[in-house]
Amino acid sequence: MSATYKDLGVTSEGHVGVVEIQRPPHNFFDNSLINQIADAFEAFDRDANIRAYVLCSQGKSFCAGADFQNRPQTGAAEGGKHLYKEATRLFRARKPSIAAVQGPAIGGGLGLALMTDFRVTCAEARFSANFTRLGFHPGFSLTFTLPRLVGQQKANLMFYTGRRVGGEEAHAWGMADVLVPLAEVRKAALGLATEIAESSPLAVFSTRETMRRGFADAAEIATERELVEQDWLRKTEDFKEGIRSYAEKRVGNWKGR
Repeated sequence: MSATYKDLGVTSEGHVGVVEIQRPPHNFFDNSLINQIADAFEAFDRDANIRAYVLCSQGKSFCAGADFQNRPQTGAAEGGKHLYKEATRLFRARKPSIAAVQGPAIGGGLGLALMTDFRVTCAEARFSANFTRLGFHPGFSLTFTLPRLVGQQKANLMFYTGRRVGGEEAHAWGMADVLVPLAEVRKAALGLATEIAESSPLAVFSTRETMRRGFADAAEIATERELVEQDWLRKTEDFKEGIRSYAEKRVGNWKGR
């Protein structure tokens, strides 16, 4: 990989590409980070030597989503395009990907984790679609990806309550595919990617194309709907209160306006 990335470490191990988010401790995202990840995925797609890739993170969190507390308009138009629109590039990646979820995957960070084909996690991880606790609507295509993995009822439960689901429960629900001790998360993700890479790459890519047929298009359609709802909710008093109450770790004093 000859390209340089401001917030990523991009390497390879054999036939496995590794994309490491380097914004510790919580790895908040913005347009720039999403674009860098998409650039790295697309570069791996062009590299005939790479057959699968791992997305992992430095620090405590896998990805805590957008930093609403310090940038309440994060997720709005930056440089002319919404970051969730930029994220649709990730859904169009051609090769299998594995997320190594060693810590919290919150809000849009959960969306980033569920974008991948597989997830390896640990008991200490936390999975949360906390948008309604912020007075906001889910994004990052989660209204498509989450029900697809855990079923409509469990997705509703996560969306409406904003509760955090631990790694063991996430594994039992089907949000994560492999559960290992914390110290082994990245190694296990690399092991799964290597196992995939041992199969015929043409056959894997062809099979994946069939299994994910229409996946990226459906994710993009979900994003369009999510953005419509996020746009008006961002302008409400409840959204401002949601940001305050979440930062202060208290229940929101909602006004319904």
